[in-house]
Amino acid sequence: MKTLVTGGAGYVGTSLVRALLARGHEVTLLDNFMYGPDSILDLIAHEALRVCEHDVRALSRNDLTPYDAVFHLAALSGYPACDANQKAAWSINADATRDLCAQLSPSQLLFYASTTSLYGQATDGVSDEDSPVNPISVYGQTKGLAERTCLTRENTVSLRFATIFGVGNRMRSDLLPNDFCYRVATERCLVLFDPRARRTFLHISDAVAGYLLALDGMTDPDRAHLFKGQIFNVGDATLNLSKLEIADEIARHAPFELILSDLADPDPRSFEISFEKFQKLGFSAKKTLEEGVRELLKLYGFYRVHRHFNTI
Repeated sequence: MKTLVTGGAGYVGTSLVRALLARGHEVTLLDNFMYGPDSILDLIAHEALRVCEHDVRALSRNDLTPYDAVFHLAALSGYPACDANQKAAWSINADATRDLCAQLSPSQLLFYASTTSLYGQATDGVSDEDSPVNPISVYGQTKGLAERTCLTRENTVSLRFATIFGVGNRMRSDLLPNDFCYRVATERCLVLFDPRARRTFLHISDAVAGYLLALDGMTDPDRAHLFKGQIFNVGDATLNLSKLEIADEIARHAPFELILSDLADPDPRSFEISFEKFQKLGFSAKKTLEEGVRELLKLYGFYRVHRHFNTI
């Protein structure tokens, strides 16, 4: 297939592009490279890859016409980034998605990168795809509006991913498990706000597997009706965890001081998610939290988010 991956040089995008190429698809990687192109340098020689430096807010119909499937990952991601850049968050996450959908033909497949952050503060037990959403951040609000826009199309799948963790070619160290491991590795101290708040997590390799399962489903004439126009929570019930449980797992692998703060967390999300709908179609998470923690601590033993040259 001819595929387009918006945000293809990002944290998940780089891994998804690699997986699509490995399956023999033609891939156009579209990104504005705000974080630079280093994450894809090893792919440049691949004959089935085309790289397009472009802002997702400036796409035309001609930019989108050649593709059978569009994986729409481009976004300003996460609570802190969107809170600090609210105008850009609405423009990139919501408005650009609206424009993209308007310019796709009905036959083109769209796979939207949504988020379980839409559930916000869920107080009614386990949330599934039919539960009400309650986004409490600009990030959640913009992604929720974009999801609703995407689902006005029949040939769309919206994948509400758990918080992704693990090592990627373009690292994100702001995601909760990644951030915790970075602080432990570099500061030997971890402060938890609202330590019993529960969220849900998924290794980056399993996130990519979720995209591929959705692609397989949408291109299978006998199963496409199970995927079209659907929302799926993507994750695993075993990774519905509290912040304290994440810290306890890290403590099994590295020593650090744990401080439980009485101050309120500025990001008060807390929820538990059901993933049965997607699991019934064949999805299962393969990577455990322990495996992710081990690889993250190994990386952060030498990797620094802001590195300055030392005197030599």
